[in-house]
Amino acid sequence: MDKKKNVYVIGHKNPDTDSICSAISYAYLKNELNERDGGDYNYIPSRAGHVNEESQFVLKHFEVSSPSYISDIRPQVTDIEIRKTEGIQEDLSLKKAWDIMRAAHIVSLPILEGEKLKGIITIGDIAYSDMDVYDNMTLSKAKTSFKNIVETIDGEMIVGDIDGVFDEGHVLIATANPDMMEGYIEPMDMVLLGDRYESQLCAIEMDAQCIVVCMGATVSKTIRKLAREHGCRIIVSPYDTYTVTRLINHSMPVRYFMTSQGITSFRTTDFVDDIQSVMAKKRFRDFPIVDMQGNYKGMISRRNLLDLERKRLILVDHNEKTQAVDGFEEAEILEIVDHHRLGNIETTAPLFFRNQPVGCTSTIITQMYMENDIPIPPYIAGLMCSAILSDTLMFRSPTCTAVDRLIAEKLAAIADIDIESYARQMFDAGSNLRSKSAKEIFYQDFKKFNDNNVNFGVGQISSMNKEELLACTDKLLPYMEEVKESYGLDMLFFMMTDILTESTQLLMVGERCKEIIDPAFGVSAGDHSVELPGVVSRKKQLIPGILGQLS
Repeated sequence: MDKKKNVYVIGHKNPDTDSICSAISYAYLKNELNERDGGDYNYIPSRAGHVNEESQFVLKHFEVSSPSYISDIRPQVTDIEIRKTEGIQEDLSLKKAWDIMRAAHIVSLPILEGEKLKGIITIGDIAYSDMDVYDNMTLSKAKTSFKNIVETIDGEMIVGDIDGVFDEGHVLIATANPDMMEGYIEPMDMVLLGDRYESQLCAIEMDAQCIVVCMGATVSKTIRKLAREHGCRIIVSPYDTYTVTRLINHSMPVRYFMTSQGITSFRTTDFVDDIQSVMAKKRFRDFPIVDMQGNYKGMISRRNLLDLERKRLILVDHNEKTQAVDGFEEAEILEIVDHHRLGNIETTAPLFFRNQPVGCTSTIITQMYMENDIPIPPYIAGLMCSAILSDTLMFRSPTCTAVDRLIAEKLAAIADIDIESYARQMFDAGSNLRSKSAKEIFYQDFKKFNDNNVNFGVGQISSMNKEELLACTDKLLPYMEEVKESYGLDMLFFMMTDILTESTQLLMVGERCKEIIDPAFGVSAGDHSVELPGVVSRKKQLIPGILGQLS
């Protein structure tokens, strides 16, 4: 059976409770529908930012794990089909490596030490060993095992220990008479020779550490006895001397020719955009992949990038470019479920888009459960009820509709919670502001907007304690100046909303703030703040007022 395709259900950056709970609840609904209809998707609840304290309280109360964090949705190496090329050990012979590559129709092999990548050997490296090795000490310099030598020349070691290593001496061919051989054979050399008794005897007496008898010639008992006495190994190969001479260099271990420094490898978490430019500049055909712990996972080539599939997204609780997860332009957006104004996200293909003028995305998702006759588990009901209470400020916001209230009450019954007492606990958890830094307070719920080429941002916190809200002013205003500069915003607003009095103290940073806010709300603002009675909703009150003045 084919592996199911992942679809990430994700809310906006700096997520509020509705963004978090909608992602979890809609992913659950989609998985239930997928199971019922025999689909091939796996829906994963995700988030594009930090979980604020109100949302943490909700998740803990209903014993639900936080959605997985995604900072950038661009395709990553892990999304590519990684070729599972098996790694080899560094003492494997060149011939064995060549055989593996030829059988698998590949040009590179990873050399591993345990699970860690130690080097790369390529067909080019093996060709180099064949064409450019003229030193008759290379075999010993490479510390070639006798096991590799015997295996490469299809031989048999009839005297000596096959587990040893040839790490000292030359490789010589005995074609001269014994008198001349005495002049160039040195102790510890390896001598390739035929069936001549005198040549075999001479090599042993000159303290060669190994003789290779070619053509499968018979070795006498006397020569074997002398070899044992002198500590000389004897290998018999069925090949002629020319063939053995050609093959024997292929017995060297791959570590002697592998690339071990400056290896161009990629991590599974690297973004494809970032590796493409690197791959284009390198002459290599294949590139090793390692995980975050440095363990080897496989190989990729440029060809693998041709079959790359974009990641799949469902957006909940937003449809603005500035609020979407980074890299969303390179993903395939399948659906959007939202309750805000129409934003500026564009797609290359038609998609399912559901947008309703209600107070909360979770209200819409609850309706979708009912429409599809999918039972709502108590913990899912609790999450969606929490989202509605949060977004509607416990039904006090002008965004709240009769549908929101009716659905919240049904969900509360399923989740077995008392709306009044539970909402107070939830708001208290989210408005514990005195001990928080300006950054922690600011990013609890912050969104960026663009209209008529004006970039502005609006943050909001809500509390039932007015003194606690006002105490945040002194630390928020200096931090807002930093945020305005870092994002390149023209204006920055921050709503400190008192749930009980249903009013907002609005903090402002930017030259045009006063000229926008005064006519929009019929007030006379100070340099950096103004009281807005009856204003509690960013979506339905503050944003429309600002946009009306900008237009």
